[in-house]
Amino acid sequence: MKGIIFNLVEDVVTRDHGVDAWEDLLDEAHVQGAYSAVGSYMDDELDRLVLAGAAKLGVTPAELLRHIGRRSIPLLKDRYPEFFDIHTNSRSFLGSLNEVIHPEVRKLYTGATPPHFGFSDDADGSLLMEYYSHRSMCALAEGLILGAGDAFSQTLTVSQDQCKLDGYDHCTLRVAGT
Repeated sequence: MKGIIFNLVEDVVTRDHGVDAWEDLLDEAHVQGAYSAVGSYMDDELDRLVLAGAAKLGVTPAELLRHIGRRSIPLLKDRYPEFFDIHTNSRSFLGSLNEVIHPEVRKLYTGATPPHFGFSDDADGSLLMEYYSHRSMCALAEGLILGAGDAFSQTLTVSQDQCKLDGYDHCTLRVAGT
């Protein structure tokens, strides 16, 4: 996993709980914590950080990943405004993930393997997003989607019609309010 993800986790933790909380989390997760944005790190380091953080806060790992994802969007918007400024709503922004944002991620962060999304519209007006990733971090994707709604002043809801963690080959995220 690329260090940019670890940097976002650190930024969210320090913004929400302070620098000491980040240091405590590193100790509890038994990880070093010196993450370069362009570096590559073992996925299990993020798993350990999430498990330690969830236990400390009394939430599930999925709840913590959603929170991290949601709180990461303002940070990403500050760092990469060009990805946001060309859009007027979250549906347009989310639709640019595969063709615009993730190719740029691959250019900026050699070796990055961002997820791939399939998109379709449901009869009820919801956006259906099929999430394909070997990491099974659909809760982080949910949080990022909610954060995209916040960035465009839209109240989104995200639910899952199916989840890879339940044995499916991909997750299907239903996004209402786009």
